This record gives sequence, structure tokens and C-alpha cells, in this order.
Amino acid sequence: MSKLKWQTVEVSTSHGYEQGIAPIIISASRSTDIPAFHTDWFLKRLREGYCVWTNPFNQKKQFISFGKARAVVFWTKNPAPLLERIHELESYGFAFYFQYTLNDYESERLEPYVPQIKERIETFQRLSETIGKERVIWRFDPILLTNALDIHEIVERIEKLGNKLHSFTEKLVFSFADISVYTKVQNNLRKASEYVREPIFAEMQQFAETLQRLASRWGIRLATCSEQINLEHYEIEHNRCIDPVLLLRIAGNDNELVSFFTQRKGNTGLFDDSRLDLELLKDTGQRKTCGCAISKDIGQYNTCFHQCVYCYANTSCKAVENNRKRIDNLSESIIRE
Repeated sequence: MSKLKWQTVEVSTSHGYEQGIAPIIISASRSTDIPAFHTDWFLKRLREGYCVWTNPFNQKKQFISFGKARAVVFWTKNPAPLLERIHELESYGFAFYFQYTLNDYESERLEPYVPQIKERIETFQRLSETIGKERVIWRFDPILLTNALDIHEIVERIEKLGNKLHSFTEKLVFSFADISVYTKVQNNLRKASEYVREPIFAEMQQFAETLQRLASRWGIRLATCSEQINLEHYEIEHNRCIDPVLLLRIAGNDNELVSFFTQRKGNTGLFDDSRLDLELLKDTGQRKTCGCAISKDIGQYNTCFHQCVYCYANTSCKAVENNRKRIDNLSESIIRE
């Protein structure tokens, strides 16, 4: 069966018409924190009806029309700037939800420029109260260890966070750090003040067993993000971060979104996986272990200023700072038109 492709369209720009694509689902973004740093840019591009994305491998530009977009999935560690303008976002009629990464690596300074943890918890709670807890997915991602930070301490930190967050979400998603597969992550971690490593298999099992007990007490679901390890016996599923079932639940009366996702007819409920051809919907541009449905990411590498030392989307602190200066000089993001 052939994979889905976005429709090719003419995009009307300030310089004339350009050939582009019109995706149904926008990812904003795996490559940078758009809500935290580029809210002004994003809302401006929505008003203009398109944006321009630069391929990080060949530097070719691609025009992306928002004319057919029906859903946006946000990835963020600080949605506060977008939360303040949530009504403007809602006016476009998209289905949307947030993948909100809320880790606790404050003492290790692995996420040096995220807000203080108290502020991030309060933002999480406000966002959930504003748009509904089903649309705020808690991520503790990635799970990594140091000489002083073992698996017991990680679980204790998650428990403290979960005690404050579980009433404001329905799901916790986590992944184990993949340090060995990303050269630039290794380089950035070498510059960190503390030795950082991936959990070993036994630690993953121990973590999953303890987390299951916490999740059962909290009444939330657990899922892993793009992990090969099977933890189903701990009631931990493989996640679809771009999730057609959740999007249909949020926007079940959006006929265009239903038509796009529902690939075969049946008598089952609208939100049942059996109505969806997940193999056809799978995003082939992601890793094999990724369960995400197809989407178009609109972010650019080296434009996230949290500067988390384990991040694969930033080449180096110097590259990020150079882009920050360019953005400041332009008064708007370089991930713009």
C-alpha cells in the first residue's frame, strides 16, 4: 500500500507564487521549541497562511501552506508565551494539543535555560485548566543517569512531579536517553560538568516496575517514545506522539480530519484504532520505532535557546548563540519566511 503524501499547491507569498505542500497535520516542533521562543513568528505565519522550512541536510527551502491544515501538535518545555495567546490560536479552528516535557534536572544543570521547576509546574497546571487535561501530555524525556543520579533518584523526582501533575494530564510519556547514536549529543555531553550515561536494561526494567505502581495510584497511562524495549507487562504502551486517535477525540466533528484519518469503514466507534490504517498513516520520515502518524515539522535546528546538553537538535552552544544574534538583529525568527 502506498504511503500518504501531502498535496502539492501554489503558495501565495509576498514575492509571488511558489510551489509548496499543504499538510493536514503540523508538528511544531521536534527541532525547536516554538511555543517558548517563536510564538510571535508562528502566529504571524498563520495569519500569512504559509511558512518556509529549510531542509537541514541539503539546505533546500520548502514552502508550506497552512490552507488545508486541520491539526497542530506542539512540543515544548515552556508553553507560557503561547498560553497567553491561546485564544488567538483557537480562532483558527485547528485541533491541537501539547507534548509538554517537564523534567527535573535542575541540580545537574542539563537544561540550563528552562524556567524554574515551580514555574513550569504552574504553567502546566494553567495550560491544562485552559484547554483540558487530555490535550496536555506530560513527558519526562529523556531518562538519563550520572554518577550522582541513579534510577532511584529519578523515580523520586518523577514521583514528586507526578503528585502535582497527575490531576492535570491523562498520560506520562518517557524515553531512555540515546547518547550513543547522536555524535553531536556525545560532543555536547563531553562539555558538561558531569558524566552522563544511558540506563542499562536492568535499570529500565526497575524503572518501569516502579513507575507502573505510581501511575496506578495517579490514574494515568504510561507510554514510551520510540523505544525498542517492550514494557507491555508493566502496562506501558508504545506511544504515538502524533496521535490520530487523540486528534479525532479532540476534533471528532471535523469532517476533513476524520476523512483524512479514517482509511476504511467499519461499525466500530470513531475513536477505535480499528477505524484507522495505522500502517498507512505512519510517518516514514521518523525512526522505525516511532509510532507517529504523518505530519510536517516546521522547525529548524539550532534555534532552541533552552540549550539542553543532551539535545540532538542543536549542533553546539556556539551555533545556537549565532542564531540568537541573527534573530535579535532581524527582530523575528530565522525559521520565518
